[in-house]
Amino acid sequence: MGIRLFIIIAILYFVSLASYSFSQRIQGAVIGGFNLAQVDGDEVYGFKKFGANAGLAAIVPVGDNFLGSMEILFNQKGSYQGKQYLDEDTLGNELNGKYNLRLNYLEVPFLFMYNDKDIITGGVGFSYGRLVGVREYEHGRRVETTTLNDGPYERDDFNILADVRFRIYKKLKLNIRYAYSLSKIRTRVFYDTRGVYDISRDQFNNLITFRLVYMFNEKPPLADSKNKDSGF
Repeated sequence: MGIRLFIIIAILYFVSLASYSFSQRIQGAVIGGFNLAQVDGDEVYGFKKFGANAGLAAIVPVGDNFLGSMEILFNQKGSYQGKQYLDEDTLGNELNGKYNLRLNYLEVPFLFMYNDKDIITGGVGFSYGRLVGVREYEHGRRVETTTLNDGPYERDDFNILADVRFRIYKKLKLNIRYAYSLSKIRTRVFYDTRGVYDISRDQFNNLITFRLVYMFNEKPPLADSKNKDSGF
């Protein structure tokens, strides 16, 4: 029910934008870049996990300075930590603190943005992501109980977004985005190396993204239009 409601709201959102901008041109974009990710609450610290962020976008002008945007992305999140120590459990298996988590999502972000003189665009929004792949490794060994269908990670991930874009050359823009989960993706109980209960934590995706955005059907920047009109 939650996914259906999200899709209905998304459709109504873009229909409303289109009604305001029927005389404007719908713009498109190809997006490619990378994520620096971490999972808050997993006892691993730092944006050390690299992942891909790529997809397509449709952008609808709303008036002179505002834009509505919808994207379809392949988005990789997760967490990473190298070896921290050297120990072993009661079965003689090596314990070294190494951790690697990769979460693959198909994600649909929606943003409302302000365009400042066709140079800088900033906005906020939200996204829905559906988990389509997961792999988790602890101490260099795969965690066999971590699977896509049986958990422990939630299949749905709702995020809040903050986004800024800088035009770097004609239709090419540099995009920096921050995203954070609105609801937990997992609750995990931690134990020490002796198997004694330590603490229980809710976990959330925490993401910084750097991307290049190539625009289609976009009006040329104001400066370029003036140069063309004047013959330069």
